[in-house]
Amino acid sequence: MRTDLLAWQFEHYSLNHADRTNLALHAVSAPLFVLGLPLGLLALATGRFALAGAGLALAVLAVAVQGRGHRREQHAPAPFRSRGDLLARLVAEQFVTFPRFVLSGGFARAWRGAGRHGF
Repeated sequence: MRTDLLAWQFEHYSLNHADRTNLALHAVSAPLFVLGLPLGLLALATGRFALAGAGLALAVLAVAVQGRGHRREQHAPAPFRSRGDLLARLVAEQFVTFPRFVLSGGFARAWRGAGRHGF
């Protein structure tokens, strides 16, 4: 796993998030992941298996939607090094990097830079 994951991910984030449709898909799906993963894990821990399944399904759906969006990008994300790298990058992106991208103005700049292409 990368020791500098958050810095590395943020440094390259705008390169892999420049397509307007991908940005829109992330704007909808990232909050679903942030809601679904903790809901699923907490529900699982308390034995509420139907709710756990729903929460985890939201997280999986969010990842699938984002994967579709990433296929639209001119620059593909770096390949995953391992399953651990995949999990770390997914969780870091949803909980830290995407919110940071939005709050830093990166999302708005990317949206404007995309013009009318892709959405």
